[in-house]
Amino acid sequence: MARADKVAAVAEMTERFQGSSGAVLTEYRGLSVAQLGELRRSLGEHATFAVVKNTLTKIAANDAGVAPELTELLSGPSAIAFVRGDVVEAAKGLRDFSRANPFLVIKGGVLDGKVMTPDEIAKLADLESREVLLAKLAGAMKASASGAAATFAALPAQMARLLAALQEKKGGEAEGGEPIADAPTDGPPEDAAEAGDG
Repeated sequence: MARADKVAAVAEMTERFQGSSGAVLTEYRGLSVAQLGELRRSLGEHATFAVVKNTLTKIAANDAGVAPELTELLSGPSAIAFVRGDVVEAAKGLRDFSRANPFLVIKGGVLDGKVMTPDEIAKLADLESREVLLAKLAGAMKASASGAAATFAALPAQMARLLAALQEKKGGEAEGGEPIADAPTDGPPEDAAEAGDG
């Protein structure tokens, strides 16, 4: 490879590192061209999978400020999945492909500047996708809003019961010949509020 080509390749890879939310380093020894094509298709829009030269990748990773722990893993036939979409889906795609094709070995990765071990990438792959998590969050928020609405709807009925209890108590005191004290204008007396809670 000519020097100008090497410089261009390093610049392109540096840009990929900087433009990606994560990168997963793999070894692909023993995989056919067709299998690599299948892996690229399975990753879809979540990641791009590129076979890389270790020396140039080390330079690009250093230029991009990637943790040196990742570059230490660059040995043997290496390929990197540069994650652009859903990180969880990319991790699942790599994990599932490596289960079906044991020649693909996940060596490690980096996510938002943090180095990840193969076990951490596997745990990431076990998470639910972003869409599922957002749907669950929306469901929880809807349930909370429904609960709040039910609570607010119940308040007028509770106030009506409280006022009825106050009037009943005042009526009982009036019949017993005791004077009726005026209720404070800023709210019911504390003993009446306790009676309304029951």
